[in-house]
Order: sequence, then structure tokens, then C-alpha cells
Amino acid sequence: MPTYHYRCKSCNYDFTEQQSFTDDPITVCPKCGEEQVRKVYSAVPIEFKGSGFYRTDGASHSK
Repeated sequence: MPTYHYRCKSCNYDFTEQQSFTDDPITVCPKCGEEQVRKVYSAVPIEFKGSGFYRTDGASHSK
């Protein structure tokens, strides 16, 4: 089950919650009770594996 990161815009409370893909997002802050909670999105790291991704992998480069 995925874990989602949330932050309240009202009190800045940060928390994580395990939820199913079909669950509705949390909108009410568990700390202050305001309806100001939003999901926090962050960049997902990308890892390139295999040949062809690096300049030193032997591909010919024209200059």
C-alpha cells in the first residue's frame, strides 16, 4: 500500500498516511481540524542502468 505525504496549509503540520489507490485524499488536518490539507509531491529519482546512457559508454560522438 502506498504512503502519501500531506501538509496542512493552516498549521504546517506534516504527516504521512498509508492509503489504497482508491481511497480519497485526506483533506482535514488531524492536528488543527481545518480543511487545509494537501498532498505534498516531490521529484522521484531516476536511475539509468545499462549501456548508452553515459558519454564514456563507447558511442561515437561527432564534433
